[in-house]
Amino acid sequence: MAEQGSTPSPSDAPPAPSGPPPKVTTLGRAAAPMASSNSDFTEVPEFEVFGIPGPRGLPPLTEYLDILDVDMMKKPEEINKMQHHTSYYHSDFLIVRRGQEFQVNITFNRPYDSDRDKIAVEFVIGSSPSYSKGTYIPVFPTKERQSSWEGRIIDQSGNSVTMGITPSANCVVGKYHMFVAVATPFGIRRTRRDKSRDLYILFNPWSPDDAVFLNDETEREECVMTEMGIIYHGSYDDVSERNWNYGQFNYGVLDACLYIMDRANMPIVNRGDPIKVTRKASAMLNSRDDDGVLVGNWSGDYTFGVAPTSWTGSTDILLGYASSKMPVCYAQCWVYAAVFNTFLRCLGIPARVVTNYFSAHDNDGNLKTDIILDENGKIDRNRTRDSIWNYHCWNECYMSRPDLPAGFGGWQVVDATPQETSDGMYRCGPASVQAIKHGQICYPFDAAFVFAEVNSDVVFYSRRKDGTMDPVRVNHSHVGRMVLTKTPLKMTRRDITDQYKFPEGSTEERTVLEKAEEYGCEREKSEPPVADVDLVLPTMEISLGDDFEFEVEFINRSNQQRTVDAYVIGSVVYYTGVTSSEFLFDTPTVEIKPNMSKKELVEVESKSYMRDLVEQANLNFIVTGKVNETGQIVTAMKVVTLRNPKIMVEVSGPGKVNEEMMATVQFTNPFSFSLDGVYIRMEGPGVMLPKSKYYSMITGGSSLTWTEFFTPQRSGTTRVMVTLDCPALRQVSGQASITIQA
Repeated sequence: MAEQGSTPSPSDAPPAPSGPPPKVTTLGRAAAPMASSNSDFTEVPEFEVFGIPGPRGLPPLTEYLDILDVDMMKKPEEINKMQHHTSYYHSDFLIVRRGQEFQVNITFNRPYDSDRDKIAVEFVIGSSPSYSKGTYIPVFPTKERQSSWEGRIIDQSGNSVTMGITPSANCVVGKYHMFVAVATPFGIRRTRRDKSRDLYILFNPWSPDDAVFLNDETEREECVMTEMGIIYHGSYDDVSERNWNYGQFNYGVLDACLYIMDRANMPIVNRGDPIKVTRKASAMLNSRDDDGVLVGNWSGDYTFGVAPTSWTGSTDILLGYASSKMPVCYAQCWVYAAVFNTFLRCLGIPARVVTNYFSAHDNDGNLKTDIILDENGKIDRNRTRDSIWNYHCWNECYMSRPDLPAGFGGWQVVDATPQETSDGMYRCGPASVQAIKHGQICYPFDAAFVFAEVNSDVVFYSRRKDGTMDPVRVNHSHVGRMVLTKTPLKMTRRDITDQYKFPEGSTEERTVLEKAEEYGCEREKSEPPVADVDLVLPTMEISLGDDFEFEVEFINRSNQQRTVDAYVIGSVVYYTGVTSSEFLFDTPTVEIKPNMSKKELVEVESKSYMRDLVEQANLNFIVTGKVNETGQIVTAMKVVTLRNPKIMVEVSGPGKVNEEMMATVQFTNPFSFSLDGVYIRMEGPGVMLPKSKYYSMITGGSSLTWTEFFTPQRSGTTRVMVTLDCPALRQVSGQASITIQA
């Protein structure tokens, strides 16, 4: 033993800890851990004793009311699913919406007597259920005793009672366990845990008391009930469509959506608030930070996953994530938006996918997208860091915003594509569309970021040799050129640009920009003189593999001759505006007579761009130049999307519910080279689950035919959608519309 005051020897030291470190718990901080998983469950006792049993135990309870059977009335044709608009869900359980009554039928051992019998229907969600937190809710059949959920006797016949139950319009959304309890003088007896009595409660856009109430039946039908989606891409003057099966009613999708919130460790008590649910989901739909649903990939190399252009719907993605517990590869903005749309509609939050053409992704935190030119007017790619996406897809969801001043509820922007962090995580929104339109970008969440995506100026700077830069041209109208979404219940597009911004140059627009500046959005104040020479680039439709002529028109609006030293640059670009490779560089000197125009033709051979193409086959032409007589800079930009070959889809008909049909896919390789590693995917909302086929090679000029049988599950008009994808050819799609009779 060490002497007092001396240094202990090693043998005197306490033994080093061995074994695994202690499990970190809430012990000592909280009486019970926070419930954050809908799949967790705390066992509820079948009998809760009042006081202490006598020396002979409990007396026989046979003379008291007993529960023999509970019917959840969950068949699709029964009243619950019909009235709650949940008949389309493929599920073995009852699915209802909050703020609206549903019915259960209880059979007792004798007729129920309201004067002497005391019963309650109990609902439990998550672990550690608590009445005060809204995770344990008893519902009583008499008016004299009510909880946060209302209950009443609708009908009584013999030993059976039909009870109506109305969940509160702000209750937790998720999967509940249900019990029926009867009070006796000695304690409470309740039904055993029976999984068949579990039920899902969703948001309710049909209920005026729900935060997601949408008072427009057409919009509700589209933004909650419609599975068939159209996502717009391409460029603003050459809009393309991509069909998508949201599949929010497919078997297992609802459980996958609840698992996403479990995976995020989202507290159960927060899951009734659409603001918190959508903000959490915008982070969880991407894999950054939290191993969320989808891995983003813009590289063009999709060896270890599915190319973003290959997906036809959300079902495979969500079920794959829920089963593997691993992020799914790969996604780009429209895939994030489409899967997020499925999540929102599945839970009952009205949602739609929106496409913004020429969407600014500014790297400097201001409202300027900077393009740097050298003194001669040539673009300096090494110093140009900001990018403008040809298009960008995000979501809008509908909800009230009690956290904001009146008038800022309604459509809210949410975006799962990981671009910038918000409160330390890659997420965006919900941001009020009304706040964005009126420049009130101080309001949460991320309104300033979305405002910049639709309102940034494109500023061309001329960089001198000493490093100083002067703005030589400002384009106020290039960014946010057009905002599109699908027209409700139609297969056409709807222009909603006016919901995001006032007309260019209007008094209202100037007021909005001034308001945004008050909140720190810096704009370009200089107004460089407009050059008296205009550039006009053509609108062209070019098929993949074509040689073509690119025509640049120089228009002299002055009364004197003008000479322009021009640079015509053609690049293969990703849809994000990022350059993959440059295939054209021409430097014509153009002389234009006063008040005249002159056209300059540039020959483009397919071999110059084909070897470097990336998915979506975008060619970006930038023409810049310097007017010798005035020193002014002229600029013009044009994105050309090459037309891909078509894949043909034919469906046998006429179609009827539960009668087998046949879909035939045909494709011919139009090129002289072979297509290797070809995947074809096919599915149809309400008629066909996702199917795929792999072909190791399709030789040049050869054709393939694939036939698949399917059985429609419900009536109505829908589509069978097909994509073909391989490393050498992306974004080939086709579809066939069909009408299924009952």
